[in-house]
Amino acid sequence: MQIEKLDYYGRGIAKVNNKVTFIHNALPLEDVDIKILKESKKYNEARVIKYLKKSPDRVDVKCKYYNICGGCNISHLKEKLQEEFKENKIKELSRFIDIKDYNKIEYSNLYNYRNKIVIHIDKDRLGLYKNKSNELVEIDKCLLVNNKINDVIKVLKEVIKNELNLKSATIKLGNITEEVMLILEGVIEDYNMLLNTVDVLIINNKVVTKKDYIISIIGNKKYKISKDSFFQVNPSITEKIYNEIRNNIKKLNSKNVLDLYCGTGTIGIYIADLVDKVIGIEVVSDAIEDARYNKKINNIDNIIFKLGKVEDKIKEIDINIDAIIVDPPRIGLHKKVIEVINKIKPKNIIYISCNPNTLVRDLKLLENAYNIEHIKPYDMFPNTYHVECVCVLNRG
Repeated sequence: MQIEKLDYYGRGIAKVNNKVTFIHNALPLEDVDIKILKESKKYNEARVIKYLKKSPDRVDVKCKYYNICGGCNISHLKEKLQEEFKENKIKELSRFIDIKDYNKIEYSNLYNYRNKIVIHIDKDRLGLYKNKSNELVEIDKCLLVNNKINDVIKVLKEVIKNELNLKSATIKLGNITEEVMLILEGVIEDYNMLLNTVDVLIINNKVVTKKDYIISIIGNKKYKISKDSFFQVNPSITEKIYNEIRNNIKKLNSKNVLDLYCGTGTIGIYIADLVDKVIGIEVVSDAIEDARYNKKINNIDNIIFKLGKVEDKIKEIDINIDAIIVDPPRIGLHKKVIEVINKIKPKNIIYISCNPNTLVRDLKLLENAYNIEHIKPYDMFPNTYHVECVCVLNRG
């Protein structure tokens, strides 16, 4: 059977007995034999068992775990085609909302771009979970992460030969500083080899090194990364996104800015020198603690951080806000947040989204009052179907 096109997740689409079938690792115009993995009333899921004709857009995948892990799910697609696939996902939004201007996608290296990985451990085996399962895929390294993280994985593989009761490891790497944090869960008797490898070691929430955080740098700003801090995983794309936000704040001549879902304050701190005041709101207490620390180490005095749910704290804002920056989780904006935004009536909204589906939903709730000036996609996660974007809205 011939593959017609790709779906939202980068799977090939074909018809089997007139039913839509999503086929993993298949590209448009390829002829394939398949095996059905899952059947439902409306669609099937399948995998390829034989390629009768391959697409010229297919490339050999470097990762030896590719067909069993499933993490980097479009690695078989040429780099240029990956970019087009993601650009088209954003252009598809115009079917639902009025977007006047699209920018070309900003991209980074296909490999070694991640500054974080979560590793699962089962006795003397270490690896990643197979997609949509708890089945462990044993690995020696991951091609998506910075090679300094792969060096830690190599040491961990040696350690677990004698330590059979570790359960998981999270490895974080500081941008520019290359400081390494290792967070372990489980029982470990001897961790001296790890102390010689990492800057921060935390075992079952207990810090066993002098420091309990690492430092990351974006542009000319420094940020504290602690155990539970959220930080974007792709340093080069993060800086491009933050520069895009800076450029827009400067162009819009914003004065009082509200930074919603602010996390550790990274965006608000990055643009603080351009405005009179920034107010950041975040629900995670550890993130707010880090944000206040980040404010100090960057010598910023025109930003304040409020702890609490965005949908609750946004009601307390009592100054005239002319720009709102929102960087919500994949589920998008809480409906109450949109209601209050419509009451605050800022001149501009800058929406950073990692999920085009929830972005569309939220923009439709704002479209009566706002026009979309432009939308710019970013390849935050090369070799995967995910796409990040920055959307700038002007009050109509």
